[in-house]
Amino acid sequence: MKILNAKQIYQADKETIKIKSISSIELMEFAAMKCFDWFNKYYSDKNNAIHIFCGIGNNGGDGLVMARKLIQSDYQVQTYIVNFSNKRSSDFKINLERLVQMKHKPINLYETKDFPEISNKDIVIDAIFGIGLTRTPQGLVLDVIHKINKITTTVISIDFPSGLYSESSVKDKNSVIKASHTLTFQNPKLAFLLAENQRYSENWEVIDIGLDQTFIDSVKSNFQTVDHELVNSIHKPRSKFSHKGTFGHSLIIGGSFGKIGSVVLASKAALKIGSGLVTAYIPKCGYTIVQTSIPEVMVEVDDENYLQHFNYKTKANVIGIGIGLGTHLKTKKGFVKFLKENNIPLVIDADALNILAEHNDLLNLIQEDTILTPHPKEFERLVGNWKNDYEKINKQLDFSSKFKCIVVLKGVYTSIAYKGKIYFNTTGNPALATAGSGDVLTGIITGFIAQGYSPFNACIFGVYLHGKSADLAINESQTMESFTASNCIDYFGRAFQEIF
Repeated sequence: MKILNAKQIYQADKETIKIKSISSIELMEFAAMKCFDWFNKYYSDKNNAIHIFCGIGNNGGDGLVMARKLIQSDYQVQTYIVNFSNKRSSDFKINLERLVQMKHKPINLYETKDFPEISNKDIVIDAIFGIGLTRTPQGLVLDVIHKINKITTTVISIDFPSGLYSESSVKDKNSVIKASHTLTFQNPKLAFLLAENQRYSENWEVIDIGLDQTFIDSVKSNFQTVDHELVNSIHKPRSKFSHKGTFGHSLIIGGSFGKIGSVVLASKAALKIGSGLVTAYIPKCGYTIVQTSIPEVMVEVDDENYLQHFNYKTKANVIGIGIGLGTHLKTKKGFVKFLKENNIPLVIDADALNILAEHNDLLNLIQEDTILTPHPKEFERLVGNWKNDYEKINKQLDFSSKFKCIVVLKGVYTSIAYKGKIYFNTTGNPALATAGSGDVLTGIITGFIAQGYSPFNACIFGVYLHGKSADLAINESQTMESFTASNCIDYFGRAFQEIF
C-alpha cells in the first residue's frame, strides 16, 4: 500500500469530492462514521465517559461528527473545543451547529484552568490537529496536550496524534499526544513507521474512508508498505513435475569457532523455505555440528577455526555470506578474493558487512542487485551517523542507489531500499529481537533466490514471511520472552498456509 504525504492526501480528498460529486462535509461525515464503527466495535461499554478534544479545523470537524454519532448511540460524551485561534474551517462550523442542534453544547477551552477532570477509566478522543501540522504547538494547545498525556487512560487519535509532524522529526518530544490507538485515513503515514515516533502511537490502523483509488494509484510515492496483496502477487506455486533441481542450490558461507550455530540457522532456513539443495561452507571445527544438526544439508570445509581460502567446489546459484564469519585478518583477505571472483547473486550479512564497512572501496566490487541485510548498527558502520530516522532512510536510499544494491535494514517495520523506493514490512513483533533471527532471514532470502525469485522479490517475500512466522508463533504457543530463532523456522509452514 502506498504511503502518501499530507499534500497527496489533500489532493486525494479534492479529487474524490470532484469525481464522486459529493461535498467535503459529506466526505467528513463518512470518515467520522468509519471511525465510529471502529470505536463501537472495540469500545462498546457505554458506562465509560468519553472526552472528545476538538481543534478548530477539519480534524476538529471529524471529532464533532464522532461526538454526534456517539451521542446518537447513547454513549456518555463530553466535547471540548480547544480555541487556539479565531479562525474556524467551514466544515468545522457546520458540524458544530449540527451538534448544538442535538442539544449538546461543547465546552470551550480558552485557558488551561478550563481543562476538565478526567478519570483513568474514561476514554479520550484526540481530534485537535491532523497531518498538516508543521510547527510545535504552543500556549493553550501545548498545555492541553501535556494534561492529556498525564492521564493514564485510553487515548484515541483521529487520523494523526496531535502535535506529530507527518514528514519531519518532532522538535519537542513533549508536544505530541501519546495515543493508545490512531485511526489514520485511507493510507499509512510515514511517521508511524519510524522508531523515533513509537511513543506517540502504540497502535495504528488504516481506516478506508472511500478516497478515489484510481487517483491514489496514479500518485508517485517513494514509500510503500509490504502487505498480503503484494506478497501474493510475488508467490510462485510449484509445478507437479518439479524436482529438487528445479528449486536451486543455496550456498551458505560463514561460521568460525564458537559461531557455527549461525550457519546452522541460516542453512536450515534456506532448506525449510524451499531451496532444492543447500550446502554450508564452514571451518572444519563446525563439520560435525552441521552434519548432525541438519543432515539434509551438505558441507564443505575450509581452515580449522575460521575461513580463509574460500575455495568451495559447490556450483550454487546464490550465496548467503557473513553469518558468524568473524573478522580474522586471513578471513578478510579471503573475503576480498571471494568478492573479486564472485559472479552469482549474493546476500551479504553480519561480519561480511563489517568487513565492507572497514574497507569501503570493497563496495565497488559488489554486483548489481546484491542484497545487504544490516541491523541499524551495521548500517551505521557503512554510512555514518544520522540525526534522526528521516535522515536514516535518506541515507538508505542514497546508499542503495549509489551501489545499485538492495538494502534490507532490519528492525521494526524492516525497510527494503531498491531503485529509489523504500518498502516497509508490516509483519513481525518484538519476539524477533533475539539472537539468530537475522541469520534466519539471511537463509530465507537466499533460499528464495535459489528457487528463482528475483533478488528484490526474495527480499519482499522473505521479510514478510519471516515476520509472519513470528506473529503466528506468538499468537499460537510462544511468548515474546521464550521465542527463539529456531521457533521462527518451525513456523514457516504455518506462515505459508496463512499467506496463501
